[in-house]
Amino acid sequence: MNARGYLESVGVLCLLVLLWWITAYQGWVSRAFLPTPQAVAQSLVEGLGSGELANAGVATIQRMLLGWGLACLLGIALGALIGTSSAARAWIQPTLEFIRPLPGAAVLPLAISIFGLSATMVLVVVSFASMWPVLLSTLHGFAALHNRLREVAAALQISRPAFVWKLGLPNAVPDILAGMRLSMTVALIAAVVSEMISSQFGLGQTILMAARTFRAGELFAGIVLLGAIGFASNALLAIVERRLLRWRNR
Repeated sequence: MNARGYLESVGVLCLLVLLWWITAYQGWVSRAFLPTPQAVAQSLVEGLGSGELANAGVATIQRMLLGWGLACLLGIALGALIGTSSAARAWIQPTLEFIRPLPGAAVLPLAISIFGLSATMVLVVVSFASMWPVLLSTLHGFAALHNRLREVAAALQISRPAFVWKLGLPNAVPDILAGMRLSMTVALIAAVVSEMISSQFGLGQTILMAARTFRAGELFAGIVLLGAIGFASNALLAIVERRLLRWRNR
């Protein structure tokens, strides 16, 4: 994004904050439900200063990263297996296509019945929900591999593991990185929802408790912090993606 794009984005954000400020001060919406930007900023500073909001954010980030990491490993492994093996496609892909449309929230009752309201349940839900973008992007990357490369690999009798490592994964890296960025966003959402349901300490539980006790400032402070976490994680992955794919621009 160029300088003009950044300025336009900041301008839109400032306009939204101004509209929020006017709405709150004019009393168009009760401050019990829509606090002023100053009240939210104060709650955010106090929460981070006391450590309560900061600790909740750290707990949510840990769950997000752990579930996301596991989802990436499973997604890449399954994608590579299905993308290089016709037998795996015949046996595994129909089952995956049946499970894939299920939203992560729909798996929550099943995960709770198996693992209870535990940290393991949250990890399972986060991993399940965030695995699909990585899996599908890996499949797309392997499907885009030129047939000539497959023919050369067959002629040279290259083993399947060597084919995956030396030809398949390098070709699929751009797609995999794009899927990983989307997957991290899904992992954050799934972690917050799971914390709300399971009462595990984190931003999800903090936001839910603030809503139940009508502490609108703390509620919006938690939402702002969630947005900042999502923005920062996506920006970091974008930087990593650009660095890893510099060879494409040469």
